[in-house]
Amino acid sequence: MSAISITGLHKHYPRVHALKNIDLTIERGEFFGLLGPNGAGKSTLISIVAGLTRFDEGSVTVLGHDVLTAYRQTRRLIGVVPQELTFDPFFNVREVLRIQSGYFGLRDNDAWIDELMQALMLTGKADANMRALSGGMKRRVMIAQALVHKPDVVVLDEPTAGVDVELRKQLWTFIRRLHREGHTIVLTTHYLEEAEALCERIAILNRGEIVALDTKRALLARGIGHTRRVCITTAEPLGPLPESLAPKLRRQEGNQIELQLDKNTDSVMAVLDDLRARGAVITDLSMEGADLEDVFVELTHGGSA
Repeated sequence: MSAISITGLHKHYPRVHALKNIDLTIERGEFFGLLGPNGAGKSTLISIVAGLTRFDEGSVTVLGHDVLTAYRQTRRLIGVVPQELTFDPFFNVREVLRIQSGYFGLRDNDAWIDELMQALMLTGKADANMRALSGGMKRRVMIAQALVHKPDVVVLDEPTAGVDVELRKQLWTFIRRLHREGHTIVLTTHYLEEAEALCERIAILNRGEIVALDTKRALLARGIGHTRRVCITTAEPLGPLPESLAPKLRRQEGNQIELQLDKNTDSVMAVLDDLRARGAVITDLSMEGADLEDVFVELTHGGSA
């Protein structure tokens, strides 16, 4: 039985066809990535799977339960960490998690609440009012709320947006543990390196349609034949690049330049000649095949994640 099964899904808003004939199956125990530019339909799709948004055509099931006709069962099976920060300002952290437990009929859940707070480094804030927490702490509480009923399927919608590096590392350590214990993880993220490091299979949405659905390895192989990343280090920082190189620029910081070249049309030697003509003394050069970001940009025609 699949963790999530979506067939022929359509969602219309007054002026937008937000989701167009989505067919998607996520197997139990997968670490699955759902990527796409802003406005691609990711959050709409997640809201539909969570039973929070109605759709126009198609069917959606969570572990075999229809999200419309078996709403209560699907809500118990899924935990969603939304992108937006929302919180109740009248309770402290422990009270919020106990109340969330009550929504699922869990009365003696303090041991798991304590474990969640320890894993997310919330123990010291257990008695703090939600209004007094920083944005990063509020996000930790939202993650704990989504996990308080030990759902089989965990959906993370931009869980690390706006959080510090330390929390990001702690969060992924905990999420990896959940995955090892058999939970299905669905991740949307702007940080494509996270998806590349964590996800086994990835779907890329663009303008409401799935434009790619494959294993990470296959998606990366798709890009390797077309592009290469060239990283160049110069003895001194350069100013603006020659016009011929500007469209290929990915990153320029100090004396380091990162370019994206087409293997079929761009010559590395010509690039080096252009830089030397500007007076650059090249001290290091490395070349790599395409990464997930390259594939993403190619499939979404440059849309931002």
